[in-house]
Amino acid sequence: MVVIRLSKILIVAGVALTCALAVLDNVVNPAGNYSFVQHVLSMDTIEAGAPILDRAIINPTLQKAAFVVIVTGEALTALLLWLGVILMLARLRAPATRFVQAKAFAIAGLSIGFLVWQAGFLGIGGEWFAMWMSKTWNGQEAAFRFTMIVLGALLYLVTPEREIEG
Repeated sequence: MVVIRLSKILIVAGVALTCALAVLDNVVNPAGNYSFVQHVLSMDTIEAGAPILDRAIINPTLQKAAFVVIVTGEALTALLLWLGVILMLARLRAPATRFVQAKAFAIAGLSIGFLVWQAGFLGIGGEWFAMWMSKTWNGQEAAFRFTMIVLGALLYLVTPEREIEG
């Protein structure tokens, strides 16, 4: 059972590391990712006659606010995941109920991460702002890939250890 618990902890730590590095990149070098958000929101690289162009957000203050919301969501995800890792490590050999309780922060982090990448990037960015139409600023493939990683980690984490062993 310890091996399975360690496996879950390491998988959560891997996702936490990826999220923490994304936040670090956004804090240290915001220009690149801010440009991405700016172009997606302004819808300036989709076909000119698209009937949904009235959705575009061209106000720089609103674009910066959206960027801050995204980075905050990523940071909250990373923070909760690292807290989950610490708690699960502390309860590695604890009775099952105590270890399950320690998963709460990681479950919350993975859930928020799912919302950031699925609802934020795929839903809002991809569908509302038609990111899929852009040949230059289309992050749907990367967002989908990370959404599936987060979802897989979440499903594995919440699966009771006795079911995996049996």
